[in-house]
Amino acid sequence: MSLFFRLLLLVHLLSFCLSAQQSSISGLVTDAEGAGIPMATIALQANDGGVVADVDGNFKISGLSAGQYTLSISALGYTKQGIKVSLKGGETKILEIQLEESSAMLDQVVVTGTMKAVSRANSPVPVEVYTAEFFRANPAPSVFESLQNVNGVRPQLNCAVCNTGDIHINGLEGPYTMVLIDGMPIVSGLSTVYGLTGIPQSMIARTEVVKGPASTLYGSEAVGGVINVITLDPEEAPVVAADVMVSGWGEVNTDLGLRARVGERAHSLLGINYFNYQQPKDNNGDGFTDVTLQDRISVFNKWSFDRKNGKLFTLAGRYVYEDRFGGELNWDKGLHRGGNEVYGESIYTNRWETFGTYQLPTRENLTFQFSANGHDQNSVYGETVYIAQQYVGFGQLTWNKTLGSHNLLMGSSYRYTWYDDNTPVTAGFGDDANVNQPSRIHLPGAFLQDEWRLNDHHTLLMGLRYDHNSLHGNILTPRLNYKWNSKHNIDVFRLSLGNGYRVANVFTEDHAALSGAREVIFAEELLPERSWNANLNYVRKFYTQSKSVIGLDATAFYTFFNNRILPDYETDVNAIIYANLEGSAVSRGVSLSLDWSTAGGTNVNLGATLQDVFTEEDGVRDRQLLTETFSAVWRISVPWLTRHLKFDYTGNVYGPMDLPLLGELDQRLAQSPWFSIQNLQATKTFANGMEIYGGIKNLLNYTPPANSIARSFDPFDRDVDFAEDGSVIPTANNPQALAFDPTYVYASNQGRRWFWGWRWALR
Repeated sequence: MSLFFRLLLLVHLLSFCLSAQQSSISGLVTDAEGAGIPMATIALQANDGGVVADVDGNFKISGLSAGQYTLSISALGYTKQGIKVSLKGGETKILEIQLEESSAMLDQVVVTGTMKAVSRANSPVPVEVYTAEFFRANPAPSVFESLQNVNGVRPQLNCAVCNTGDIHINGLEGPYTMVLIDGMPIVSGLSTVYGLTGIPQSMIARTEVVKGPASTLYGSEAVGGVINVITLDPEEAPVVAADVMVSGWGEVNTDLGLRARVGERAHSLLGINYFNYQQPKDNNGDGFTDVTLQDRISVFNKWSFDRKNGKLFTLAGRYVYEDRFGGELNWDKGLHRGGNEVYGESIYTNRWETFGTYQLPTRENLTFQFSANGHDQNSVYGETVYIAQQYVGFGQLTWNKTLGSHNLLMGSSYRYTWYDDNTPVTAGFGDDANVNQPSRIHLPGAFLQDEWRLNDHHTLLMGLRYDHNSLHGNILTPRLNYKWNSKHNIDVFRLSLGNGYRVANVFTEDHAALSGAREVIFAEELLPERSWNANLNYVRKFYTQSKSVIGLDATAFYTFFNNRILPDYETDVNAIIYANLEGSAVSRGVSLSLDWSTAGGTNVNLGATLQDVFTEEDGVRDRQLLTETFSAVWRISVPWLTRHLKFDYTGNVYGPMDLPLLGELDQRLAQSPWFSIQNLQATKTFANGMEIYGGIKNLLNYTPPANSIARSFDPFDRDVDFAEDGSVIPTANNPQALAFDPTYVYASNQGRRWFWGWRWALR
């Protein structure tokens, strides 16, 4: 072999050896606390190479030549980071890369489940969080309407005439739902019917929903669940915010917000909401307004104060005035209000609220919370006049202490409720029959909660509350919660067991009891309702190679009632009879929610609930009226990034509900049909942050049957013959034996309509 060929062979061998000395990069992608970030993407910017980290954040890129490389590391919920790496031949570079959480994707902090701030993933109580962005996908003028796309939560209309309603959670009716504002029991009692409107949407930071009894922390009314409307921090709110929306029906809703710094230590947030609808429509031809006329203004003001010790001090107040009317189209306020010539339901509401939080200047973590509200209602239902006032004062002192692996929360509270109206509820008895006797209820209580973190994967929460009701005596409500989570909270399992109670005030909760169409009868003294509840919740996160995150949330729930108070609409069509159930009542079912977020900004939220709500008495099982067995909701948000556009498609679908018929001859449907309300919206965002949005509500133009109001042509029952027992006698003019009744209602009469709005915030 010649020298030339020997040299050539040597060069090839050396090249082969050098090429065989390939380099690699391996490492770990972590968050700020050192925990591995699952499924992070590590890309080589110079070419299309790269890998996806495993569930522990580990990665390795092999087969690299010596040289300079730029890595791009990204993960959903974290800020992208670039790193330059220099490799020698045959070298293995080991890196530890820490990513910062994106402010838009931080794990939400919740307070409703345990009455203290905690990461949602670490909360032993399942809490659902809905941000302002979620509700902007289907903008609405009130919290009541906004909740229509929350899985397992349904705004229920209770009257086809004045369109008042309440919030159902897992099939349990409105009086079982406690509505809080910044953790304070503001919306309850008399205001349950009318107090859910008028909270300025521009002031809402998020809404937290807890399903199942929460009486251990919040006392009476928190039987079915809690909805906590959390308002913005005055220091973090936009300097100026405005949102104006109009609809094809003539509705106008305006939200205004203003943030100001007052002096060196005070921050103020002012919010004003004005809603007006004054164009009566009767598309179904029954002679009544399809939607109530409303003129409502709400003023909200929240203050926060900087203290030298860094402790919290906030103070807030709200005032709401509303003039609401529904009824026959020829009704005149000056001529017919409270009369028996033309039927109308007219409600004037004046309401004020104040609430706040003050952390005591002590070494221990002591917090005092307080609230007070007054509600003045002047209303007529046909010729029935209902005048009522209610004042509620509430104070609560809590002590939060960590002892090793135990996080203790102890508290004492006092609630005073004063209620008066012009009905027999507050009338005297015997010799004092002509003397008005307002209701006064004192409710002192104390509670203890221990959140015991057994280890990184197991948490146990135990709680007990004691209340003394001045009318019903001592009441104990225990709770037990257990949480297990896998590494990185990819799998979370929660078990909740609890007891709830409720002291009912029928006149302040059931609008049908106030309607001029029926007389209210109490068959016995009403005892407090008691319930036992069990919830089993499982949450799972999936990370895909396309940088998407899919979250599944499945829950099975079961609630058993003693002494449940149920209205009887069927024994006497002219009356509502209230009594404690001698048997039992059950609400049970399953729900499943899916959340899918992509790196491109698309968000999909799907949810479905299957439930069975019934009572059993004397061996007879009856489904609860106006309660669906199946419901589903969805929200699909798709951005068009290059055009700064976003499209939102939202909707719900409900299965059949049993409806309150007025007798065997009533030919109206005994069950509602399947129905769906769907909405479409487009939003254009400009460079200065201004947004213009618009779309169509109720795309399918669904409305209930035109005969929902029985005998709407005879609202004062002038041509109705009654037997001695109160039943209606069939006649030639009334062959179905009906009387005027507006309680056969399960959906709004408001059909398809366009809407558009303008929104802007200066930060």
